[in-house]
Amino acid sequence: MTAIEKTFERDSGLSVSFEFFPPKTEKMEERLWETVQRLEPMEPSFVSVTYGAGGSTRERTHGTVRRIAQETGLRPAGHLTCVSATKEEVLAVAEDYWQAGVKHIVALRGDPPEGMGAKFEPHPGGFRDSIELVEGLRAHRTDLGKCFEVSVSCYPELHPESRGWEAEIAFLKAKQDAGADRAITQFFFEPEVYLTFLERARAGGVTMPIVPGIMLQPNFNGLKRIAGLCGASLPDWLHELYAGLDEDAETRELVTANVAAELCQKLSDEGVRDFHFYTLNRAGLALSTCHLLGAKPKAAKAA
Repeated sequence: MTAIEKTFERDSGLSVSFEFFPPKTEKMEERLWETVQRLEPMEPSFVSVTYGAGGSTRERTHGTVRRIAQETGLRPAGHLTCVSATKEEVLAVAEDYWQAGVKHIVALRGDPPEGMGAKFEPHPGGFRDSIELVEGLRAHRTDLGKCFEVSVSCYPELHPESRGWEAEIAFLKAKQDAGADRAITQFFFEPEVYLTFLERARAGGVTMPIVPGIMLQPNFNGLKRIAGLCGASLPDWLHELYAGLDEDAETRELVTANVAAELCQKLSDEGVRDFHFYTLNRAGLALSTCHLLGAKPKAAKAA
């Protein structure tokens, strides 16, 4: 029996969450809402919506999160960053989210306006980093701060700005101490990367859940660009799988779903039950991957 065949026998007691990006055009908005509608029956634990670099899609992100909260049964999480805004402006967005029924924040430092790889400069009146942002959310108002669910990010491989593993784990521990409820990792492709990072984090006193982030990017050239900016390694076997597929989008999607499902299966064998998918607003890929893992929409389970 192959690894993929085994996935169909797997207990579907997995928890999944999905990340979307905000639309830039009317056509992209239609695609996003098609994705939301197709993934809603999966009953994810939550869905999140990203910002662009420097908060360039801030208003679209806020509008998308509010609409998900008001028009679907999903539990949206709003991204908040420290970029180009005062503390008061950031907390006003949190307040707006709360009033719209959004109870979950993904608290991030954020990328500079120039994009990933540029030097980050805190706003003179803003939060300096994600630790301060989490602290600000918790201290803003007692009934607000204690009720928000707060997720933060982490890197299972050293990112370009890293000062080494000791500093990375200490920073993650500080986010936890500030009030974070969970961490979500940057993407990776080898299970050992996550498992080694988890071991380091636990040894450093990090006890909160650390959810693996799983990338669903069938455009390998785009994946290489993102990986280079964030420090994620792409193993040789992955290069070989995508070799010669530049003009074959359909096969790339099949490869992507199978790679993601096999990674999740290996992690599940190690006891991991929660997975966060970077969907890139591709419902089909997310559904295919979940199906290979034995996690199916509610309607399919009832049939």
